[in-house]
Amino acid sequence: MLVNCVAYQDGKKLTDIAQTAIHEYLAKPGCFVWVALRDASDPEIDEMAREFHLHPLAVEDAHHGHQRPKIDEYGDQLFTVLHVVAVAGEELRLGEVDIFTGPNFVLSVRNRTEQGFLGVRERCEREPELLRHGSGYVLYALMDAVVDRYFPVLDAIETELEAIEERIFANTSPRANIEALYYVKQKVATLKHATGPLMDSVGKLYGGRVPQVCQGMGEYFRDVYDHLVRLNQTLDALRDTVATAIQVNLALITISETEVTKRLAAWAALLAVPTFIASLYGMNFANMPELKWEYGYFMALSLMAAFDYYLWYRFRKSGWL
Repeated sequence: MLVNCVAYQDGKKLTDIAQTAIHEYLAKPGCFVWVALRDASDPEIDEMAREFHLHPLAVEDAHHGHQRPKIDEYGDQLFTVLHVVAVAGEELRLGEVDIFTGPNFVLSVRNRTEQGFLGVRERCEREPELLRHGSGYVLYALMDAVVDRYFPVLDAIETELEAIEERIFANTSPRANIEALYYVKQKVATLKHATGPLMDSVGKLYGGRVPQVCQGMGEYFRDVYDHLVRLNQTLDALRDTVATAIQVNLALITISETEVTKRLAAWAALLAVPTFIASLYGMNFANMPELKWEYGYFMALSLMAAFDYYLWYRFRKSGWL
């Protein structure tokens, strides 16, 4: 569906226009058109492709959706794919924004996301001196908004990981902790898949050969790149932290099992001594020493008690009991 279709000239909004009037404003000098679509159907995308003369390969990617974050250059046009990541309860919801950018137009198509860009449009209209850069500045503003929305997601993942780390040492279920850590690892991977490829692509928009629509905007795209670098560094650190937490949790499980094994071994030793003495005197040989002794029974019990007390004392002192 069509969200907005607006014409701009010299950094100022001219008017909201109908789709049928797009070609008229594209022909005006110093004018560009910004169209926003949401969950567009194939016929709607094809109609816009005819209006803006979009490259067929870019249109094909927009039809298919589920593209890897990237920036492709087709002549004087750019085709940008961004992933929109949002926190939905305990899960991450993944959407996509396809942006077609030409010398005199910007077409944004967002899919599977409720997060719009009305605030971005308002921001651009409040900065006419920057909006004079035309479609290149709009592309920067959209990319900057998407990247800025990654930071709250990152904060939520960090908070979740910190809570799990506290539970690891609180004698909670080790299995539940490992499952939660793997769930966090999946979230980190989801955000990494959105930011990693994009960092490589944005690096081509400043310095060296810059696409025509981005000329004069190098410092702005470098700012987006810096944000992506910080995001990726933090995600790499989080991934290492999750791996370490999993190893710590497994180590605690091993330690707990070792403690149980030690206790079982100690109790087995305590039972082994009286069992040995009782079995020795229960072999029913007629000529065994002390069989006829009046105090033999009490002596056997005393030996059992003495040995068991000695073993209990040593095990207790060494921490086995």
